[in-house]
Amino acid sequence: MTDYHRLGIHPGLRQQDFRLIAYGGFGDGLNAYAHSMAWFNGHLYVATTRGNFPLMKARLPIALDPWPVECPEKPFDLDLRAEIWRYDPGTDTWERVFKSPVITGSHGKPIPRELGYRGMVVNEEENPPALYVATWSPAKGRGPVLLRTEDGRNFDISCEPGLIGLPVTTIRTLATFKGRLYTTPAGARGGNPNTSSHSIVYESRNPAAGQWEPVSDFGFGDIGNKTVFEMVGFGDYLYVGTFNLEGYQVWRTDAEGEPPYRWERIIEKGAYRGKHNQCVLSMYPFKGALYVGSAIQGGGIDRQNNIGPAPPELIRIHPDGSWDLIVGEERDTPDGHKYPLSGYLSGFDNFFNGYFWKMCAYDDWLYLSTFDWSIMIPYARRESWPQSFVNIVNELGERFIIDNHAGFDLFRSFDGENWIPVTTNGMGNPYNIGLRTMVASPAGLFLGTANPFGPKVMPLGGHKYVRNPRGDAKSFLGPEKYQPMKTRQGNEQRG
Repeated sequence: MTDYHRLGIHPGLRQQDFRLIAYGGFGDGLNAYAHSMAWFNGHLYVATTRGNFPLMKARLPIALDPWPVECPEKPFDLDLRAEIWRYDPGTDTWERVFKSPVITGSHGKPIPRELGYRGMVVNEEENPPALYVATWSPAKGRGPVLLRTEDGRNFDISCEPGLIGLPVTTIRTLATFKGRLYTTPAGARGGNPNTSSHSIVYESRNPAAGQWEPVSDFGFGDIGNKTVFEMVGFGDYLYVGTFNLEGYQVWRTDAEGEPPYRWERIIEKGAYRGKHNQCVLSMYPFKGALYVGSAIQGGGIDRQNNIGPAPPELIRIHPDGSWDLIVGEERDTPDGHKYPLSGYLSGFDNFFNGYFWKMCAYDDWLYLSTFDWSIMIPYARRESWPQSFVNIVNELGERFIIDNHAGFDLFRSFDGENWIPVTTNGMGNPYNIGLRTMVASPAGLFLGTANPFGPKVMPLGGHKYVRNPRGDAKSFLGPEKYQPMKTRQGNEQRG
């Protein structure tokens, strides 16, 4: 592969440039999501969420029959303690550095303290820098916390449960801006992992001491903003995106003066698409603009609120607050007529893409990943689907859809408008339902998948659960910048 062509532009990564560096759920098929990643002190850190399908079966109104994977009647009969793994690219080796402890739940029974880790960030302002991990607590647990480590092996709780004692179950997003750390609650009890009804941005100037204070009004004064779902620093502002059943909003603040800060609304009503742009799921600055990806919770079909199915959109916000539609539906808006500058309709022309899940810049290219729910077609009950969509599925057939659409998509763009597919089949594995996390590093671009189809799956047309060797969380690395030590040794021996 050529590093750069004559214009000095790196050609970008292709599917064949990536190498599978972790499979088998890090040795345990219950590790279903590589849920968050960070590059810290020369190593890759990957945190997992385990047993997603057993938890969903017990708690969420998902209309599936048969259920895709074999589940016990009680999900907590499984070992659901989330894990954190560390990868050394020099030796090509993995090490588990943390596993959630067991606590006594409010019902008096043993449960994991953490079911998953939904976010990571490195705070370079501390001396030495520290890695923070956002946790997901069982409903009968003590509440989510932020784990903190300086050496990558010892993870300490850095705040009280619920951040400051809030009645929530998860913390998702973490962001650094102007030397401070920001976060917000993301979930509540009762099977609501994405809506906390506590949509407030919290700031800490001393996160190691667990000192947090609110810096925004509740929902920015709009009760429709159920959650602050994503946040990122870009230029002179901290940007946040919300979850709103009438369409997401994007707000920003310069975080100057005394809190609560002054916030400015940049986008409303899901960029005037409405409910089908339910939440901001991904935000990333790239070449002087902020890119914003949308989603509908539940994989693109929100059965709790009867929204969807509908694929996501991508917009681009400029520093002056103006915005472009990059991927999506052409329409008139109060900000003028918008048409998709990429030429792609919602979901990159793929109706089964439910999320634009993660973005990451690497070697001057912006990479954007999706969640693709087409592998769920054989299991989904269809009585609530629009008849036109049922007709399309029946016409195409389940096998055709799975063979041609199943598995996440990964696209890349050099200018933000022209997008090239890296993979549209989950790196060749239809059970890789999503690409949940990406990290750019000196060792290359790391990818982490969501793949809850293990350890045993009900195959298409099958009558019993069978072991699924392709159903578990995976990690990829591309390109190979570090030659692993054992390969170097092998070459030396062969030479």
